[in-house]
Amino acid sequence: MNAPGNRPVDVPRAVALMTIGTVLFGFMAVCIRLASEQLHAFEIAFFRNFFGLVFILPILFKHGPAILRTDKLGFYTGRCAIGMVSMLAGFWAIVHLPLAQAIALSYSSPLFVTIAAVIVLGEVVRARRWTAVIVGFLGVLVIVRPGSDDFTAGSLVAVLAAVASASAAISIKFLSRTEHPDAIVLYTTMIWVPMSLVPALMVWETPVGITWLWIVLAGFLGTTAHMFWTRAMKLGEASMLTPISFLQVLVVAVLGYFLFDEVLDRWTVLGAAIIFGSNVYIARREARLARQAVTDPEINPGTQQR
Repeated sequence: MNAPGNRPVDVPRAVALMTIGTVLFGFMAVCIRLASEQLHAFEIAFFRNFFGLVFILPILFKHGPAILRTDKLGFYTGRCAIGMVSMLAGFWAIVHLPLAQAIALSYSSPLFVTIAAVIVLGEVVRARRWTAVIVGFLGVLVIVRPGSDDFTAGSLVAVLAAVASASAAISIKFLSRTEHPDAIVLYTTMIWVPMSLVPALMVWETPVGITWLWIVLAGFLGTTAHMFWTRAMKLGEASMLTPISFLQVLVVAVLGYFLFDEVLDRWTVLGAAIIFGSNVYIARREARLARQAVTDPEINPGTQQR
């Protein structure tokens, strides 16, 4: 099976890279929560990007300035603006909502990725996968519980992060058709630094003590995870890989319990289970189609029943 742009799909490697990146993103979320004991979420986002740029500079020295040659600077800027919305909303949710709930909602993004993949990438999605998407959205409603006494407007911020994250995932897939994955990470981080500085200045407070450790780690983990994630997106279909990121819910749930005494409520568990089941079906369906295309080259993936 070929990914868009006639690039071969390496499913096992793509899944492994996405899994590693997801776990690292989970640890980054914990560092964000720890740093939030002193700093505003917007300032943490700036330092995540700033130190992320510091950690990625060796890649620029490795490749040389030639890796930054591109005719898609405008697309990069637009992609980074969408990604910045996702980052600021996601960081805010991590700081103000129970950790597992924030991640469970923000990682409903595969549902939005499926929709965006149809509109932007031209992927063919039929009845069974649309059904899985609808079921996944029911899981989101179970967690948010609109109209109930437990509903908080803050949960909608996490959903906003999911929508913007889906757009960013699709844009990465589009860029990976022609751009080197290291160039994507370099450009994204370099543009994010000044973008995130503006909201950070509105709430600025100079970090002190151990807070420096958390923001440095957030930058390192975020950039490293982004590199794994970008390489995974280059190797496999966006709608197949993004459900794997839901593993982050398990990572932060365990760490949130031991570090912050957070206990999952039954609605978050139920909603997360529904979203996870929907995402697993989507991922398994995509993997099956990939195997069919490999064993039968005459099959046109774009016309298969999904």
